[in-house]
Amino acid sequence: MEIQTYFVDAFASQLFRGNPAAVCILEKWLSDEMLQSIAMENHLPATAFLVNDNGKFEIRWFTPEYEIDLCGHGTLAMGYVVFNYLHPSLKRIDLHSRQGLLSVKQDEKLITLDFPTKSLDVCSQINLIEKSLGCTPVELYQHKSERCLIILDNEDQVRDVKPNLQVLSELPYRGIIITSRGKEADFVSRVFYPKKLIWEDAVTGSSHCLLVPYWSKQLHKTKLHSRQLSQRSGDLFCELVKDRVFISGTAVLYLKGMINLIG
Repeated sequence: MEIQTYFVDAFASQLFRGNPAAVCILEKWLSDEMLQSIAMENHLPATAFLVNDNGKFEIRWFTPEYEIDLCGHGTLAMGYVVFNYLHPSLKRIDLHSRQGLLSVKQDEKLITLDFPTKSLDVCSQINLIEKSLGCTPVELYQHKSERCLIILDNEDQVRDVKPNLQVLSELPYRGIIITSRGKEADFVSRVFYPKKLIWEDAVTGSSHCLLVPYWSKQLHKTKLHSRQLSQRSGDLFCELVKDRVFISGTAVLYLKGMINLIG
């Protein structure tokens, strides 16, 4: 069995920037164990699997360690592959996922994701966060046990943070977001996953389901330019419309080929 596969740098305008993802095109769903094994073998931050069931597109995302409910850069990479290689006549696709129905559209050079916003509650983990980051946050929020949102003073502070991963992993959250107002962009961020092999994410679309509602309120605007300050870096162009976040970016193809499951 062979699986058509693409490696794409998402939220990037040139190679080796943004966040790399694999996009695997399946005729039907394989076992969860096989999907996880493929993602582990790819060893990228995310592998997106797509099944086209008579025009009904279904998507799932896996890191090398586990399946995730929502992945922004993997979805953008998948949209890039569909619009440029699989179905060039399409300008929009609707995806069935564990997070419900998600739409992806292409407008000129940008690909836009339609994602749900996520609510924020006050976080009380101030002592561990100060210890792990070596600085005092301005504000702290959380979304369930999924993510912690940490507001810092300025862009330089966000860029220069060297987190203590051992302490960071003691927090009861899968992902940790640090953010501040930006100098050139409206806001900047970095995202850490202290328990993952790839512990800092290059560009994180799903974190903007929290970031955009927060900064929209702070900056009194609904259209926002975001920059993630990872080593690879990436730019996202976002818009808040009621309870939806529209996240736009570009992508670049790195590799296309076949995965061989015969051997």
